[in-house]
Amino acid sequence: MSPGADQIPVPLSALEHYAYCPRQAGLILLEAGYADDVNTVRGTLLHQRVHEPAEETRPGVRTLRALPVWHDGLGLTGVCDVVELLDDGEVVPVEHKSGSYKPDNPADLQLAGQAMCLEERFGRAVPLGYIYSSADRRRHPVAIDAELRARVIELADAVRAVLTDTVLPGPVADKRCRGCSMNTLCMPRLLADRKLYRRQLDLRFRPTPESDAWDD
Repeated sequence: MSPGADQIPVPLSALEHYAYCPRQAGLILLEAGYADDVNTVRGTLLHQRVHEPAEETRPGVRTLRALPVWHDGLGLTGVCDVVELLDDGEVVPVEHKSGSYKPDNPADLQLAGQAMCLEERFGRAVPLGYIYSSADRRRHPVAIDAELRARVIELADAVRAVLTDTVLPGPVADKRCRGCSMNTLCMPRLLADRKLYRRQLDLRFRPTPESDAWDD
């Protein structure tokens, strides 16, 4: 199955990108723009294992890796890193991240989106998920509460608006930019300062004496 035909599908990963920075999400979704740094490479290496479809069984739990999920009503689609199916019927998503974990961060929204998709797939409530941080090698519990669910729906609509309008959101030009691997592609400080931007355009596209001679 796929998301409803009347909706543009929103990737679950885009929820996290948009929550961190709308422009970052726009560059990825509209221009296929992406740049690696040490953190993104570390994340790619971490996900090589969990992104290989696999199934493991041990007493009390069945573990699924790289599980495709979707939510027709919300138009969400993506892949869960790890989903644990417990013997009592509980369904638990586990999202793997390479960096350290901070509560109430954008990764929680991606996890919540996964939980909502899993509820549609398995027909069971998914009230809890985990973010696994490779930095401290721990699982951090995340309650999939009403507030987080509402935020997922809000962000899905915002991402879909970017995909529909095909207009890049403006740059934020704040402390987030220092740690973003896409800083060079985005040019946040230049674009956020309209006077500087116009001055740079004038310098680069000012007619030269040779072009003036051609005009004569």
